[in-house]
Amino acid sequence: MSDTMRGVVFHTTGDASVFQVENVAVPSPKEGEVLLELDFAGVNFVDIYLRSGLYPINLPAIAGREGAGKIVKLGPNVPASFDLHVGDKIAVFVQGTLAEYVCAPADKVLKLPARVSTKIGSAVMLQGLTAWTLVRDAHRVEKGQIVLVQAAAGGTGSLLIQMCKYLGATVIGTVSTIQKAKVAKDIGCDHVIIYTEIDVIPEVMRLTEDKGCHAVFSGVGQSTFAVDLASVRRKGTLVTFGNSSGPVENFRVLDLSKKNVKLVRPTLANYIAQREEFEVVGREMLDLVVKGKLKVEFGGEYTLESVGQAQDDLASKKTTGKLLVKIKV
Repeated sequence: MSDTMRGVVFHTTGDASVFQVENVAVPSPKEGEVLLELDFAGVNFVDIYLRSGLYPINLPAIAGREGAGKIVKLGPNVPASFDLHVGDKIAVFVQGTLAEYVCAPADKVLKLPARVSTKIGSAVMLQGLTAWTLVRDAHRVEKGQIVLVQAAAGGTGSLLIQMCKYLGATVIGTVSTIQKAKVAKDIGCDHVIIYTEIDVIPEVMRLTEDKGCHAVFSGVGQSTFAVDLASVRRKGTLVTFGNSSGPVENFRVLDLSKKNVKLVRPTLANYIAQREEFEVVGREMLDLVVKGKLKVEFGGEYTLESVGQAQDDLASKKTTGKLLVKIKV
């Protein structure tokens, strides 16, 4: 193995032009870590938030927070109970996955079943675990509930639809185009609202007999927050988990009292902080994949050199499904 690797590095925050593909040193696993050779990395809004400076990060940094590949080296004192070995297929949620190799704490890698490829693994590690914890922990979706999924044709939205249907809910999804409406319908969405053609709130009320939804899942942030809140029924839950249109501002907590709405702003890391939590959630989510209950819709594949374009495409809201970067071509 070479001492150097290719990675997407940024030395300052800003737009996608700050990225450079550079030759950097292959990291060496420290105590309790494993060294991974990556096949694919996922493209996510959190990457944009870090690159732009919305979320803090120490610079210079290698981009990427999600990927999959195989273990090539174990650091000292990796617990035997983790059952990790050189050659194991894994997925990982750690900073620096847009490179040929990355080191990760052993308690943050997820071993993939034989029937789950590294391509699938890289696509469900962050968004799949996020979606599953949203419907499992942020708001426990149950049979008979009606839920609203904003940006239903996107990577996380498409997974949320499938999970909510698996759990027995009726799903209303919002999209911007007829083409995206077809994507949402094809993955099981019961009702699709094209928000560029029809007002969301009246349509949600029509579909719910003027009661609203038991839960609203939205990763959009500022631009849909008023609609999100208005679409929740009395004693329902608003789960706001992203900022694709910008962070929510100028919100009055008192507004929740109008319908006794529960407002949740979760992050994945806080749901899987303990190894036991990570293993349980990861095993449950991957089991859905193996059983065919959860399918990944892919929206595009990029190279390390085109990571900036991948992020711009994601931010444009013109894509559907999961965007991936193939590390080696």
